[in-house]
Amino acid sequence: MTESAQSRLTYRDAGVDIDAGNLLVDRIKPFAKRTQRPESLGNLGGFGALFRIPQGYQKPVLVSGTDGVGTKLKLAIEYDRHTGIGQDLVAMCVNDLIVQGAEPLFFLDYYATSKLDVDVAATVIESIAAGCELAGCTLSGGETAEMPGLYHPGDYDLAGFAVGVVEEDAILDGSKVQADDVIIGLPSSGPHSNGYSLIRAIIDQADVDPSQVMLDDGQTILDACMVPTRIYVKSVLQAMATVPVHGAVHLTGGGFQENLPRSFGAQLAAHIDLDRWHRAAIFRWLEHTGDVGALEMLRTFNCGIGFVLMVAPSDVEETLRVLQDAGESPVVIGQIQPRTEQAVVFHGAFA
Repeated sequence: MTESAQSRLTYRDAGVDIDAGNLLVDRIKPFAKRTQRPESLGNLGGFGALFRIPQGYQKPVLVSGTDGVGTKLKLAIEYDRHTGIGQDLVAMCVNDLIVQGAEPLFFLDYYATSKLDVDVAATVIESIAAGCELAGCTLSGGETAEMPGLYHPGDYDLAGFAVGVVEEDAILDGSKVQADDVIIGLPSSGPHSNGYSLIRAIIDQADVDPSQVMLDDGQTILDACMVPTRIYVKSVLQAMATVPVHGAVHLTGGGFQENLPRSFGAQLAAHIDLDRWHRAAIFRWLEHTGDVGALEMLRTFNCGIGFVLMVAPSDVEETLRVLQDAGESPVVIGQIQPRTEQAVVFHGAFA
């Protein structure tokens, strides 16, 4: 087919650059290649991701999850801090899979923007691949969308999709948790990817530059807020393979009060001892500067505990050992007891 030499309106004129999209695919192929598992079929850029169920499962059940990074992206965009934000995306998805005992298999991302900046997008997707490596799953593909008029110039949004597998009789659904089970917490790296609308509101209210104000631990507010979400996959799955874990919780939006009860029955309650761990400086700054009450802090942020395991008292010592050998710094933070009123009961006070 031939076209007139006369100038015509093109997709690029309308704000969508297909060539830039192709360049991005070429840039990210080496990142994705590093994440490949032997069960992965096909190459990056296909219409769909192909993946075999790993060998060894007798009654495999697929577990899927999707999430985003939330308004943490606003800080990343405003302060040009794109390195690490992709790990947040992966973590928010794969950490949810292991709550049900599933091993993450593959991950897909969705990157949407007004006008594609190949350098920024490549930085973000490289960090997505790094997160997949930490989680032991394949970055199987994704989608990049330019949508001028829908996003402000310079803005972008992220969504992630993860699929894992678990043996049917090993699914954690809350039914195994019982009274007297011990609650073991794994430290977070900071606010992770939750509560950033409140964080940004506190920063705005305080009228400070987060890249300049130092916390008492030597970090700036911005540095503390931009630390990527921890990925707990390998250490938690190692614990689950060694001891009979009864329940697990990924502490995300809704904090302790909303997330803990999702992993045990209505007749039980989690009693949390706040004296068992120290909060990082960023949490103390947020509570003090924003005049945020303790219960609101616990309902909004992870407050220093990013993941929780519940085990029988007889298995506590072995669980702690396995987690420590895997590089974790676990701490016993409470116990499951019969419910009388609230599903989550706090004791003590934060240090």
